[in-house]
Amino acid sequence: MENVRVYEIPACKMVSSECGMFGDGKLEKFDEWFSKQPKTMFPEDFLWMDKQRGGFVWYFMYHEGMDVPDDFEIVDFPGGLYAVATEVDGKDSTEVIHSIKAFISSRACFEEDPTREYLGNVTTPQSAMQAMGYGQMDYFVPIKITGETSTLAS
Repeated sequence: MENVRVYEIPACKMVSSECGMFGDGKLEKFDEWFSKQPKTMFPEDFLWMDKQRGGFVWYFMYHEGMDVPDDFEIVDFPGGLYAVATEVDGKDSTEVIHSIKAFISSRACFEEDPTREYLGNVTTPQSAMQAMGYGQMDYFVPIKITGETSTLAS
């Protein structure tokens, strides 16, 4: 059974949090804002590690007319293909990332796209988290079709 899927995020605008760490208030402020947005069937928020600035950045897909606080900026998100797998949120992601990379390397049609960032999204509804006692995180590794030149950058 295959446990890695290929997913495409369209190029779009995203509301971006400030770069921060959990506990410093920046990401909590963003979480408070985006948690009030209407829920959809598909993920619209993505977290990634900004290694240059040394913290996390949280994105939420922007919709026309959305009320965005001045603390957050609207950025262009390049979109693209991702290889995705699920793991327990907060658990060491080494194993799940390894399985995603094995999936990519076992297919001649894909290669990792180093011009884009890895993303994460907690997929578990609050009621299910309470019932299970944990949440699940989708890990997104950027890929491209082998031989394609990526002009994307995040």
